[in-house]
Amino acid sequence: MKNLRNRSNLTQRIVAALIGAPIVIFLIFYHPLSFLFLVLALTALTQYELYRLIMLQGNLPLKSYGTFCGTLIVLLTYLIETYTAPPEFYYIVVPFLTLPFFIKLYRKRDKHPFANLGYTYLGIIYVALPFALLVEMTFWRGNFLPLLPLGTLLILWSFDVAAYFSGKYFGKRKLFERISPKKTWEGFFGGAIFALITSFFYWKFTESLPLWQWMSIAGIIVVAGTLGDLVESLFKRSIEIKDSGSIIPGHGGFLDRFDGLLLSMPFIVTFIKIFEKLF
Repeated sequence: MKNLRNRSNLTQRIVAALIGAPIVIFLIFYHPLSFLFLVLALTALTQYELYRLIMLQGNLPLKSYGTFCGTLIVLLTYLIETYTAPPEFYYIVVPFLTLPFFIKLYRKRDKHPFANLGYTYLGIIYVALPFALLVEMTFWRGNFLPLLPLGTLLILWSFDVAAYFSGKYFGKRKLFERISPKKTWEGFFGGAIFALITSFFYWKFTESLPLWQWMSIAGIIVVAGTLGDLVESLFKRSIEIKDSGSIIPGHGGFLDRFDGLLLSMPFIVTFIKIFEKLF
C-alpha cells in the first residue's frame, strides 16, 4: 500500500511538472509583462499561503495588507528597473510599511500585536523581497533577460529532482535529521553534481553568462537552496504540517516549490552585483 502511495505521488509530481513547467517557461519568454504577471501572482499566492499557515497557530498577521505591500514592492522594482519610474519611487512603499502599526491600534481582539506585526513583515521579507530580486535580475540595466530566470529555475529544479532520487535510492547518512529526517548527504551531493551539469549545458546552449558564473550560481543554489528547504521544513514542523498546501499535485504548496528560490535570490543578486563589471 505504501509503495502504491509513493508511486501515485511520483506520478502526480511528474504530471504537474510536465504541465506547469511549459506554462512557466512560456510566461517568462512571451513578453516582459507576462513575466511580471507571473512573478506578481507567485508573490501574492506564496505570501498569502505563508500567512494562512501562520494563522493556524492562532496568530493574526495582516495577511491582505502584507500581501499588498509585497506585490507593491515587486511592481515598483519592475517600474524602476525598466526606467518607467525613477528610483525615488521606492519611497512610495515606506508609508505603506509603517501603516500596520496604526492598524494594530484598532484591532481589539489582537492579544499580541507586536508579534503579529512581526509575522506580517516576515511575509514581506521572506517572500516578496526575493521575488523582487528575481525581477531586478531579469530586467538588469533596463534589458529584458529571460535567460537568467530560466537558467536559475532550471538549475534549481534539476537540483531538487536529482537530490530527491539520489536520496531515495542511495541515501544513508542524514543531512539534518532533527529538522528533515528524509534528507541525506547522498541526496545533497547527487543534486549538487546534477546542478553543476545542468549549469554547464545551459551555458553551452545559451552562452547567456560565462561558464564560471553559471557554475557559481549553481553552487549558490545548492547551498542556499538546501538551507531554504530546511528553513521551510523547520517552519512546517513548528506548526505540525507535512506540506504548506496542496494546490500543486505531488509538490505541495507554493512554499514547498519555491522555498529554495526564496533563500537563493539574495545571494545570486549579490553575486551579480559584486561581479557586475565582469558581465
